[in-house]
Amino acid sequence: MVVMQLVNCFQAFTTMFKRISYLQWLLPIILITAATCKDTPERIDSRREVNDLPQILEKGKLLAITDYNSTDYFIYRGQPLGYQYDMMQDLADHMNIKLDVVASKNLEETFNCLRMGDCDLIALNLTVTRERRKQFNFITPHSQTRQVLIQRKPENWREMSQSQVEQQLIRNQLDLAQKKVYVQQNSAYYRRMLNLAEEIGDTIDIIDVPEDVETLIMLVADGQINYTVCDENVALVNQTYYPNLDVQTAISFPQNLAWAVNSEATELKEVIDEWLMQYRKSTRYAVIYNKYFKNQRSAEIVKSDLFTLNSGKISTFDDHIKEYSHQIGWDWRLLASMIYQESRFDPGARSWAGAYGLMQLMPVTARRFGINMNSPAKDQINAGIQFIKWLDKRFIASIPDEQERIKFILASYNVGPGHIFDAIRLADKNGKDPRKWHNNVDEYLLKKSNPQFYRDPVVKYGYCRGKETINYVNQVLERYNHYKNIIH
Repeated sequence: MVVMQLVNCFQAFTTMFKRISYLQWLLPIILITAATCKDTPERIDSRREVNDLPQILEKGKLLAITDYNSTDYFIYRGQPLGYQYDMMQDLADHMNIKLDVVASKNLEETFNCLRMGDCDLIALNLTVTRERRKQFNFITPHSQTRQVLIQRKPENWREMSQSQVEQQLIRNQLDLAQKKVYVQQNSAYYRRMLNLAEEIGDTIDIIDVPEDVETLIMLVADGQINYTVCDENVALVNQTYYPNLDVQTAISFPQNLAWAVNSEATELKEVIDEWLMQYRKSTRYAVIYNKYFKNQRSAEIVKSDLFTLNSGKISTFDDHIKEYSHQIGWDWRLLASMIYQESRFDPGARSWAGAYGLMQLMPVTARRFGINMNSPAKDQINAGIQFIKWLDKRFIASIPDEQERIKFILASYNVGPGHIFDAIRLADKNGKDPRKWHNNVDEYLLKKSNPQFYRDPVVKYGYCRGKETINYVNQVLERYNHYKNIIH
């Protein structure tokens, strides 16, 4: 009896122990699952919301992502240009908001940017496909094209007759069987080549690589690969740079090319659709399209030392700009953007107010830093740097943040430090942050054209037309962002 009681006791104890051990093992999993799976308010709030039209208008900024190449978006003579860029800027102007451009040459990253709500618009020649329609909202197509094969003409093609050249080129898609064709990863070209292999009932060796379309075209021209595929309008432009290429063999029917927005951004889509349908009929659009796709001068631009995408140069003074930018701790691309704003890189520039040279220093300031109208470009840049150093010393105590201080220095370079210190005092007096430029001090610089403010006792330098200075700062920083996009 006692033995049975002991056995029962032992079994009860074992069961209890197992339950306790089980709970000890299970409890952390329950807690972890609850913490990670439950839609707590904090978790919901941390999700990135897609910006539709109301949010974009409230921010006053359209964040667009595009590719940098010889037609869509590039820098020439220090200025951002391009088919996509010009259209994006026209759209932003129509919406009365600022355009903020991000450059990406990786299609998967570009698509993820839109999916995650990190950008508002993909402004590219996106081929509209059924699979992509499931993921994004496509805008009304801005153009049409077809995909073509990029191949190299025979080495001595200039000495050959047209019929002899034709004999050595692929004109029938069936002849692509067993050929190796390189295409950009995640592009519509890859899908088209898979379908073409099905259609011809044979194997095409399709190599998808991360390189962008124009790089692959260059590799064909240089003889490093034999074939690639791209849109016909891009192919025709690149053929002007590489006359040894043939781009006449079509591998697809005509296809629509369009921009894309997030699938949830329905109001933004409607606004862009409405604008684009009218825009495509305008003279402005015809001029832009012809400028980038039909203008023979495009080849001259691309071959120029000032075509930044190929040369890596912004101006002929880059070496001096890089040398002296170190003295003030600025990114040389920021200094280059400022010099472009001042003089368009013209060392002989003269302003109506008497400022001259690359840095557009007034005569008194120029003499103070040892230059005159005939000083060489290097000395002009050095004098401008010395002036920037002098401005920096005046602001370093009141504006401790280096990046924020740059905005105050730019503004002072344009209008003089006295007006900027007036705006700082007005901002401080009226409850704004005197150490912040945007939406703080710049607001009171703008108000210095109003007698209520420029007659305030804290103002020492009187009336100022602040809008020009605010635009100056914005334009220098925006162009700097373009330089950063393309010059790494």
